[in-house]
Amino acid sequence: MMNWESLISNKRLGQEHRHLEKHDDRTEFRRDYDRLIFSAPFRRLQNKTQVFPLPGSIFVHNRLTHSLEVASVGMSLGSDASQQIISRHPELRSTHISEIGSIVSAACLAHDLGNPPFGHSGERAIQTFFSEGNGSFLKPKLDKMFWDDITHFEGNANAFRILTHRFKGRRAGGFAMTYTTLASIVKYPFASSLAGDHGKFGFFQSETDIYRKIADELGIICKSSEGEPLKYVRHPLVYLVEAADDICYEIMDIEDANKLKILSFSETERLLLGFFDEDTKKGIKSRIAEEGLTDDNEKVVYMRACVIGKLENECVKAFINNEEEILQGRFEGSLIDHISDLQRNAYKHCSELSFKKIYRSKPVLDIELSGYKIMETLMNQMIEAVAYPDRFYSKQLINRVSSQYDIDSDDLETRIMAVIDYISGMTDVYALDIYQKINGISLPIV
Repeated sequence: MMNWESLISNKRLGQEHRHLEKHDDRTEFRRDYDRLIFSAPFRRLQNKTQVFPLPGSIFVHNRLTHSLEVASVGMSLGSDASQQIISRHPELRSTHISEIGSIVSAACLAHDLGNPPFGHSGERAIQTFFSEGNGSFLKPKLDKMFWDDITHFEGNANAFRILTHRFKGRRAGGFAMTYTTLASIVKYPFASSLAGDHGKFGFFQSETDIYRKIADELGIICKSSEGEPLKYVRHPLVYLVEAADDICYEIMDIEDANKLKILSFSETERLLLGFFDEDTKKGIKSRIAEEGLTDDNEKVVYMRACVIGKLENECVKAFINNEEEILQGRFEGSLIDHISDLQRNAYKHCSELSFKKIYRSKPVLDIELSGYKIMETLMNQMIEAVAYPDRFYSKQLINRVSSQYDIDSDDLETRIMAVIDYISGMTDVYALDIYQKINGISLPIV
């Protein structure tokens, strides 16, 4: 069984030797948050698609605004959970348990750092380039575990790599984040060979030893035997990070869909009020009238805030009620799966309608189709370049890549991973720009 005292550690990756020198260590998790906020990968999220195309006249969420909102909800979830844990276990009052809000908030900021341009369409483009596209010729030349990594390319695993990998010119430990913040990001704590049909995993082969080091230090339960692909149970705080993400993407996507007229006001109102009993519905409508809200968008904002508040409370309750099962590594599903029937059914209804009317809407499908083609083209050109680096055109392409990526390595797998690092780190706008240039569609004006 895992225990809170070992699970919450402010030891920093790559700076373990300095751990004992720190005195003002109760702010280390807040430093994680600040380090992420000021980082280049985080800034680039402002030009990465969340669901809808990047804004024209109507501003909808991108990856950056989504991550900030998830971090806000994560802070509330973590702070409420820590208070209740301390109330239940007063002996933990003098430990770092009170920092859970800061830890979860920082992990929420980082949870989408590894997502490539164009959202899930970009992810699929990288995967299928190798599994069924022009990159399939490489399979006999590559290690099986590496092949599993790239054919299951996953944004969550890539986020862990961005934060921990020592890219060229970077210090040991990458971002040098605390062990607990890093563990709280890994939603699927197992190797890519265990990804199965859902295609999810938590760390590339290149970062396996790093995750093992962190997990063993924190006392996370290992489920794999010697010689088997690595598999751990989740760090408990992953459930709070996941809940914050689940709450935000589902509810905020509905708000965006209303702004874009994909959902009518009456549809949106029905979905949002569906999380409450009849008396509460009447109370919300009464308060909207009392506040003098006549603008439909503002009414949606008010109802959305009520829903998020309710889901926060429900998820914290589910977390605390299942604390023992979570610490034992026996908890199944997400926190959303364990909330009260009314809210769980309302959430499920939102998910079903979102799939039909939002994620299959023409603007979303258009960006997915275009994004897939752009990513496919970039992968095709860049992978061919590193597979045949001595060709003239290959050298020209390779010279465009940032020096932080080890694209000149003698090792083919390292070069392939450098391409994936480079392309997955692009913004939507930059990916489009490079796509146009290498296809001769756009030329610099002299």
